[in-house]
Amino acid sequence: MDKLGDLDVFARIVAARSMSAAGRELGLSPAVVSKRMRRLEERLGVRLLQRTTRQLALTEVGRGFHERVAAILAAVEEAEAWAMSGSAEVRGLLRVSAPTSFGRMHVAPHLVRFLEANPKLEVELVLSDAFVDIVGEGFDVAVRIADLTDSSLIARKLAPNHRILVASPSYLAAHGLPASLDDLARHTLLVHGGGEWRLEGPDGPVSVKVTTPLRTNSSEVVREAVLAGAGIALRSTWDVGPELQSGKLARVLPAYRSSPRVAVHAVYPSRRHLEQKTRAFVAFLVELYGETPYWDAGLGMG
Repeated sequence: MDKLGDLDVFARIVAARSMSAAGRELGLSPAVVSKRMRRLEERLGVRLLQRTTRQLALTEVGRGFHERVAAILAAVEEAEAWAMSGSAEVRGLLRVSAPTSFGRMHVAPHLVRFLEANPKLEVELVLSDAFVDIVGEGFDVAVRIADLTDSSLIARKLAPNHRILVASPSYLAAHGLPASLDDLARHTLLVHGGGEWRLEGPDGPVSVKVTTPLRTNSSEVVREAVLAGAGIALRSTWDVGPELQSGKLARVLPAYRSSPRVAVHAVYPSRRHLEQKTRAFVAFLVELYGETPYWDAGLGMG
């Protein structure tokens, strides 16, 4: 940056034909301007200006150097203008990470409208259930469904995440409706990943040990199994909202649900110099989902 600053000092001297005038433009004393000029010439090992008591004149090397410096400074100004205009314009490539099922159901279907509203933007949507390294993998924003109370990331809540116990009417007709958590021990429970449900109910947090006849690493397999009448599952309303509304699934033990601290968030590394494309995308999702997301409409999930 000092080198670029010395070039600017040199260009100002040439334009003003005076060190003192260049100093006034830059807010520097004549002594500082002279020192900066001397430092530049010493670094280059050539004389750029011929100095007399009355005027300054470019040497032959100075003229050729000034032509190139002027082009460099013009390019820097153009680059700064481009960056500043870009910070207020939605354009470029927006890289988004989102959970597989949520991204497929509640991000991907709405991207066409977002892109139509922002024709200079491209979106790369990467779906994965892993918590990606946003900075390390070059993402502008990630959608995460988690409790981010203690996270170091900057998070904007997009929507609540209601996880409730559900089963199909055919399963409940065949096996009965559980009246308490203890009754779950006599039912087929469906889960992917871990073997424990952490719920909150009238008496606070509670853990339910889950043994299951179906083992899978896919949440979508569990979804299909509960719809097919295979058992009881803990599902998010964003995942099964339409099925609850249509009666294909029914709520089980409605006094219990997963932690309300878990929510759908947009996360990004920093608020400083946040690009407009990221701001626009987060604002789009906030407006899209709203305080009561469309998947919770009519479910009474307040």
